[in-house]
Amino acid sequence: MPCLSRAWRPRLRQNVAVHDTPIPPQAGVSRRRFLAAASAAAAGAVGPLILSGRLFGATAPSDRVTLGFIGTGRQAMGMNIPEFLAVPGVQVLAVCDVDGWRLGEAKKLVDAHYAKQTASGVYIGCAAYRDFRELLARPDIDAVMISTPDHWHAIVAAAALRAGKDVSLEKPITRFISEGRLLADLALRHKRVFRVDSEFRSLERFHRAAELVRNGRVGRLHTIRSGSPVEEFPEESEAVTPVPPGLDYDLWLGPAPEVPYIQKRVHAPRDLKSRPGWFRSRLFADGMLTNWGAHLNDIAQWGNGTERTGPVEVKATGRFHDGKVWDVLEQFDAWYRFPNGVEMFYTMGEPHVRFEGDKGWIQVNYFKTAAHDFLEAGNPAVLQERIGPDEMKLPFRSERVDFIEAVKSRGQTLEDAEVGQRTISVCHLAYVSIQRGGAKLRWDPVTERFPDDAAANQLLTGPAPRAPWSLEKS
Repeated sequence: MPCLSRAWRPRLRQNVAVHDTPIPPQAGVSRRRFLAAASAAAAGAVGPLILSGRLFGATAPSDRVTLGFIGTGRQAMGMNIPEFLAVPGVQVLAVCDVDGWRLGEAKKLVDAHYAKQTASGVYIGCAAYRDFRELLARPDIDAVMISTPDHWHAIVAAAALRAGKDVSLEKPITRFISEGRLLADLALRHKRVFRVDSEFRSLERFHRAAELVRNGRVGRLHTIRSGSPVEEFPEESEAVTPVPPGLDYDLWLGPAPEVPYIQKRVHAPRDLKSRPGWFRSRLFADGMLTNWGAHLNDIAQWGNGTERTGPVEVKATGRFHDGKVWDVLEQFDAWYRFPNGVEMFYTMGEPHVRFEGDKGWIQVNYFKTAAHDFLEAGNPAVLQERIGPDEMKLPFRSERVDFIEAVKSRGQTLEDAEVGQRTISVCHLAYVSIQRGGAKLRWDPVTERFPDDAAANQLLTGPAPRAPWSLEKS
């Protein structure tokens, strides 16, 4: 996709008050201590309020994790914010979005959550920002949850890591393999905790399947089959219309090419339930190939024991949707070979992962249907077998708790930046092969290069982002 350059005006601005006055960064405030403002119920005066420890369980202030949310759309409001608010020891200090209505809804959600736990029933301490750089500049925020559209993921995450923040990042974490390598290296260099925000390792059936396979219940593994849901393309208007009030469309585009506003390629105004259109536009995302592939192929890698490496060969074909606005893949078939000889087939269909070995098979499904249970096996008795004390036990915990506990302990998450890079690379490799006309490509997972295809290597990096959004300098 072309990158259109143009003059750029600095966008850093004052805090955006949506419903109440947000709290600016406090001079001299420690990273794990938060002073919020609350109105006096009768007089309406605003004064400092030190949040009681009972709001966060029995957690001492030094054990609290202060959190900011960047991107407050459907995923953030439906899952990420409510689930993090439920984790003991978490204090949400700020939210950020370029859509003023969404930003206001997020602030109300956080304030209402804490208001229920105050004697006065009033709390207005959640700050609201339009520009993520302002949120990252706050020294009192420990970590961020990034739930922006895909084209912003790598840039915001890189900026957060450089700002010293621990990062939970929505999948797919990148759009190009080079971006993932940069994020993994930054997390390591800056000693930051990183978590790919995929819940599949925390779903019991996926964890169980991977653990059984890793402990030889299908014998020698030789084939993996994974499938993403089929992409849908409902009819919507492709008319160019005025930008809705409250949406900073220029900042929403950010690093992407400058194109006219069409609601179909952004998201429906004042709507937190419908699937946004940007999922289906190659200007901003790569469709189901990476959207669900980031979930399912992570489990495939986990069960194969290749979560920190990758395949050595790939060949994929696909068909792009022929639309003016929506143009992601509407069909694809990918084949991979791993160093251990395992072959993997990834295609569109029902979301599942199937492991086949010389002693049987195990299949785990995202949906339970009349034809398929959540977890199936050629020999159903295998599913009831216990993992012995001398066998491999894969860690299992909520993805939210996993991230927060790692932030506190400075330990490693279940799906850190290196694992995330390797998982999404599986998806990106298929996309490169498709762009190379279905070519069978050799891949070196150590150097992360195609050893004998210069044209394919050019596709490991995306086009230059629109000024001033540079991944290297974010």
